[in-house]
Amino acid sequence: MADPILRSPQRPREPVRVLDPRDFPGCVAVSMTPEELDEHEGRIEYWEARTATAMVVEEPTTTYHEVPSRGLTVLMAHIGMARGAKILALGSVGFVQFDGDGGREVVVEADETFYLSGRGPCGKVIDIDVGPLPDVILEVDHTTDVRRRKLEVYGNWGVPEVWVEVPSPSWLPPRSSRRHGLTIYVLRGSGYIESASSRAFLGWTAEEIHRALNEEKMSGETAATLQRVGRGMGRAAGTGPDADPFLGAFRAESRAEGRLDAARLLVRQALDARGVRVTKAVGAWLARLDSSTDTAALMASAVRCRDADDFLRMLQTTFDAPRDSG
Repeated sequence: MADPILRSPQRPREPVRVLDPRDFPGCVAVSMTPEELDEHEGRIEYWEARTATAMVVEEPTTTYHEVPSRGLTVLMAHIGMARGAKILALGSVGFVQFDGDGGREVVVEADETFYLSGRGPCGKVIDIDVGPLPDVILEVDHTTDVRRRKLEVYGNWGVPEVWVEVPSPSWLPPRSSRRHGLTIYVLRGSGYIESASSRAFLGWTAEEIHRALNEEKMSGETAATLQRVGRGMGRAAGTGPDADPFLGAFRAESRAEGRLDAARLLVRQALDARGVRVTKAVGAWLARLDSSTDTAALMASAVRCRDADDFLRMLQTTFDAPRDSG
């Protein structure tokens, strides 16, 4: 772990009250020194130095937990392309509250973290005083319930938006007694309020997100929703799909191919209107058009030529067209 920056704490400090294991359903309290914390490989919801106690998730990681987490990363990638700006997904990462001497006071692990700016923390963890804090955190509540305490910690630290998903994948039997769905919590003042839609991802509703996270394969409805959300975010930021390197190149290629298709059609129509037969050689040459073709010179030749052989002869020098063979 990188050495923390020595500084005066900037944000409200945790813990603000006595650690109560009942505030972490689905976890077991385990005595754990800072050294043991570094070596621990299981899922930890919360750790505090004051009591050297970690709240360790009892159930091992399962598909109920991982499918929504990994699925949201894929959905964010699609939104980022439509927006024209990458969304940084850090996955499960630790939030650390350091004291003034650089020692860890509190550690919290999120399931998924997302940054709209594409710029994340410089170190291996998110230093809550240095930041930047993510725009959205996803917590998957399958056997746990983050609302009892963890959500309060995020609010004290100033995390702007938290999504809590209780999964209900159609291909797996339900295993949670809680009502399935996704709840969006947006920070207002010193605490969270529930919201029907995301503040960070404009217009993306909790119902739409939950459905997308639990689909076995992406539906047309979800694909259209991702386009709508990404385009809306892009308009607000002055970006769009063409700004994305991959999608922009693909769209440019599609537009170029569309222009070539239009040029082929116009040439055929011009030749047909003048009674010039489109021979196999002419058809083969039109199929080889690429983005470097001078379409203006092409149309001029189609308008002036006497017949198919004359058309190819007029283009032979400029476009290396073959002579007509009938």
